[in-house]
Amino acid sequence: MSIVIKPLDVAKRGACPAEFSFGGTFSDHMFSQDYAPTVGWHNAEVSPYHPLTLDPSAAVLHYSQEIFEGLKAYRNAQGNINLFRPGENFKRFNRSAKRMVMPQVDEQFHFEALKSLIELDHAWVPDQVGSSLYIRPTMIATSSKLGLGASANYTHFIITGPAGAYFQGGFNPIPVFIADKYRRAVVGGVGEAKTGGNYAASLYASEEVAKLGYSQVLWLDAVEGRFIEEVGAMNICFVYDNKKIVTPSLSGSILPGITRDSILKLAPTLGYEVSEQRLDVNQVMADIDSGKITECFGCGTAAVISPVGKLCFMGKDYIVNNNQSGAVAKHLYDQLTGIQYGTVADPFDWIVEIPVK
Repeated sequence: MSIVIKPLDVAKRGACPAEFSFGGTFSDHMFSQDYAPTVGWHNAEVSPYHPLTLDPSAAVLHYSQEIFEGLKAYRNAQGNINLFRPGENFKRFNRSAKRMVMPQVDEQFHFEALKSLIELDHAWVPDQVGSSLYIRPTMIATSSKLGLGASANYTHFIITGPAGAYFQGGFNPIPVFIADKYRRAVVGGVGEAKTGGNYAASLYASEEVAKLGYSQVLWLDAVEGRFIEEVGAMNICFVYDNKKIVTPSLSGSILPGITRDSILKLAPTLGYEVSEQRLDVNQVMADIDSGKITECFGCGTAAVISPVGKLCFMGKDYIVNNNQSGAVAKHLYDQLTGIQYGTVADPFDWIVEIPVK
């Protein structure tokens, strides 16, 4: 299937503005295609960014049958565009689609669609330090139906926009509240799929703790309320004795983060030990109190790596590394972002470069 390109007139196109935040500014164009059982995927096109038209009875509006992804494009020193491990995002997109009973998208075609979009909107990829082009592939159920059941028709689209730091403080430590009442996901549910309902379920607690001055919620398992899972927008890691990085093992209710996986692969090459374990929150808090845990940080596409300086659990604040950014988190951040921007050697062949014509 070919992709039809419908570009804006050159005179009407924009470019990356001087100031932007995360997720509030969008590029000139978008990709979209539709799915129907009789013809499969069709109507693939890159066209000007535009509103979607949905019937009020569209299944996505009533039963939340939708998935999405998040990845970034980076401007390198040669002026070309680096994509970081896009194939992993497309694989996870299809795993989420399978879990949500949605049609899969051919991974190579998914890449070609994104490449076509970025080639057209390359002027929107910022060149400021710490900035990038955020990319949001999405699929929604569009069948007009109120009966509970999987949709027959779908729309898949990709939108992009320039992005700065996810947290306003940049690389400074954030405070995190450990949920002792509410739960995000359960094993056997859809916690390991990137679907909007997971995030909607987190909003109530997130808004409540924001009033108390906390940036994110750290979720515990839904069965015992005892084992650490993930932060609202990130996976979580703890550093023991400045050398061992420990993260919760994937349980079936934790999103398998691509940044998380990258850290687990990269860290041993930098001299660190890594371990995936089932982490009891009470033991972790004790290890913070005793000083065994020397750093804590979140990791995800949006923030890359974000130090955590304070965790609140059961009404008590636990301070990590005197609420300062740690050397391990900074080392990993510098190496990982260096690979992404092309200033550090990429020993894993993670980068896919798109030349700017």
